[in-house]
Amino acid sequence: MSMVVPKVIRDQIRQRIWDKADELDWARLSDFDRATWYENWSRDKDVGGALAHFMDPRKVRVYIKDSLLKPYLRNRLEDGEEQALVAAGLSLDALTVKKTYNKPHGRLLVDGKVVCWGNSRDWKSVVISVFERAYGLEIGVPYAAVLIETGKTTNDGVREMIKDVGAKLQLGRVVWIE
Repeated sequence: MSMVVPKVIRDQIRQRIWDKADELDWARLSDFDRATWYENWSRDKDVGGALAHFMDPRKVRVYIKDSLLKPYLRNRLEDGEEQALVAAGLSLDALTVKKTYNKPHGRLLVDGKVVCWGNSRDWKSVVISVFERAYGLEIGVPYAAVLIETGKTTNDGVREMIKDVGAKLQLGRVVWIE
């Protein structure tokens, strides 16, 4: 059995899953709800059944999660670049990007400011990435971590703790997009 899913089939399945993920507001789903949907898609004859023709049926769930939904989340975060930069307090008119980062998404601006953004469920990765990316630069400024609320950090106490972590790492700001 080959792991190569023909492009036309992969694209059809990906579109179907991405449409449903948009409808479900995937980033805000709990881990339990996500697991339920992985199972639903794996058992669906048009999704899991079609994929099982090209791979071991036991690998279908992992394929859906890693090959179809991880790119979905990265794509949706990339679509939110302008909103993240504005939330960080930056003017899009005077913004010049020197470098683009992925995992988590971020930008290094020509003035040395580092801004990173991602889902609030991944706050540790986002906050530490701002610090780490700026630290490695001669003129790096750990400017902002922008967290897109996914239901994991709605509690004021949790947000205060995250802001405190950011302050200890000398981030200029930690902000949320609701």
